[in-house]
Amino acid sequence: MENIKDEFKVRGEEVVEKVKELIHEGNVRRLIIKDMEGKVYLEIPVTIGVIGALIVPWLAAVGAIAAMVADLKIEVIRTEEPKSEPPLEKKPEEKQE
Repeated sequence: MENIKDEFKVRGEEVVEKVKELIHEGNVRRLIIKDMEGKVYLEIPVTIGVIGALIVPWLAAVGAIAAMVADLKIEVIRTEEPKSEPPLEKKPEEKQE
């Protein structure tokens, strides 16, 4: 499985909602919050088991960072979805008489 990197530029007040949205997508492995110069403020490992109450402290930290910095980048590391192969065509069944 290969990792894919995306990067989003967001305003400080939008960062918490964007992080929530990305976590709910399901294929995100890690979120890295940094400023426009590339200084890393927070790295969030996202696993399948991290839901609900476990993510709340991370969101509080993201909110605190967003209050201090006007513009941020969110680097998203995703797992590549396995490529599905097209279904095999079934041959029409022959009727037996």
